[in-house]
Amino acid sequence: MALGADRYGSRADTLVFLGCVVLALAAMSFPDTWRDPLARWMRQTVLWPFLALQERSEEFRTSRARFQAVVAQRDSAALAATFLPELRGENARLRALLGLGARLGTGYVSAEVLHQAEPTSPLTLVVSAGRHQGVQALSPVVAAEGLVGVIGSVDARTSTVITWAHPDFRASAMAADGSVYGIVAPLGATEGPGIWLLELQGVPYRQVVAAGTPILTSGLGGVLPRGIPLGIVVGGASEATGWERTYRIRPVVHPAAVSHVMILGPARPGSDLRGAFTGEGQTP
Repeated sequence: MALGADRYGSRADTLVFLGCVVLALAAMSFPDTWRDPLARWMRQTVLWPFLALQERSEEFRTSRARFQAVVAQRDSAALAATFLPELRGENARLRALLGLGARLGTGYVSAEVLHQAEPTSPLTLVVSAGRHQGVQALSPVVAAEGLVGVIGSVDARTSTVITWAHPDFRASAMAADGSVYGIVAPLGATEGPGIWLLELQGVPYRQVVAAGTPILTSGLGGVLPRGIPLGIVVGGASEATGWERTYRIRPVVHPAAVSHVMILGPARPGSDLRGAFTGEGQTP
């Protein structure tokens, strides 16, 4: 019974197919004056549901593709917006560093900060310049804003930087007007880690340093050249020991925010870098 039904269905399909072929051949033999109106009538009546279904299917496919494109553009815009402030900040720092290099002219080596020398210590950095680039131990390392630290050890193509936050860091310093001199050291060296401030030690008791006074390297000792910004005095004297005062300083450079630096060469006698960092003149 089922076999007969299958044969009947198969014959019916064959007859329908043959009929369609005959109608197609007959339609192709019609003149254009008959064939075009007939084709138009077929599209508007018998074939209209199929054509409408095809049109909607195409619209759905196109809409889905456009939706996916819009979603991809939105995700890309959201990702770009997430990193935009960081990229703008890094771009500004690089432009400032290029400006500093133009004012210095010569006598420095550009380097990129690779990583921390020790994974658990943010107090030292590794930079991408070493002995082959002419870097020497105790060379000053600066950013566009001021001093980052000094070179601690030098390898063939990399160097380790001891930042100003390291307990062993010391620098001879002065007020911007040259009225006060002292020694700058990290505040964390005496009060424990995690305090990202400097302190100006050894200021005579009778000398008062006002809040907001810029503190620069003094050039005494011959290690750091004169005029590199270290920080800004915050508040009054934190303590007075004997005949000396100690002032807290907010550094102008945070080591964690530095991605590119300049390693200065040996300081020339009498050189003053204030003009290079302030942009008011060239280095003598």
